[in-house]
Amino acid sequence: MLFVHDIDVFHGDAQALDKVSLEVPERSIVAIVGANGAGKTSLIRTIAGMHRPAAGIIRFKDRDITGLPSHEVCDLGIGQVAEGRQVFPSLSVAENLAMGAMIPRARRHKARNLERVYAMFPRLLERSGQAAGTLSGGEQQMVAIGRCLMGEPELVMFDEPSLGLAPTVVQDVLRTIRDLAEGGLTCVLVEQNVAVSLKLASRGYVLENGRMTLSGTGTELLADDGVRKAYLGM
Repeated sequence: MLFVHDIDVFHGDAQALDKVSLEVPERSIVAIVGANGAGKTSLIRTIAGMHRPAAGIIRFKDRDITGLPSHEVCDLGIGQVAEGRQVFPSLSVAENLAMGAMIPRARRHKARNLERVYAMFPRLLERSGQAAGTLSGGEQQMVAIGRCLMGEPELVMFDEPSLGLAPTVVQDVLRTIRDLAEGGLTCVLVEQNVAVSLKLASRGYVLENGRMTLSGTGTELLADDGVRKAYLGM
């Protein structure tokens, strides 16, 4: 579904990504792991059209989307749940969710998608009139995921979805991602909890200093001595 080949990305004079390649099969979870500053968020933002690559190719469903602006990428069916949730704090839960349905592909089915989101997260229905900034971190993450789903994506990129959440809430969030994938959504998961993300993923990639250094199934990467030593403390 998603094909990234040899992309280079610069932030000013600093190179953030160096010939990075990956493939994301349809209806799968693909994990991208690496230390802070490895380039994971730069990769997500480049795929989403928020950074323009200096070289390389990005294809989505056999269409070249390299360098397209983010609103066009989103309207083609690529959604993003950004690091830090980034809800609109002064808007209500319902208003935040409505923002996700503003792209052309989602307008026709806004009511149906809202019903789906509320069925998935009943607490958001209870809080629909409450300002999003007054919610707990876990509830805000529900809003962020729900807002993304309102855009009818076919592929969703989750950037550190468990960051700053309590352990019990983390399990709920990761279970939601697994359930979405089992329901047919394609997922790219950037997650600080390397062990859990690789257990969830059918395939994983290790990103170090802007370069892909290792790839394989989630099981293979969990068994790799280098991965275990660098990220699992084993």
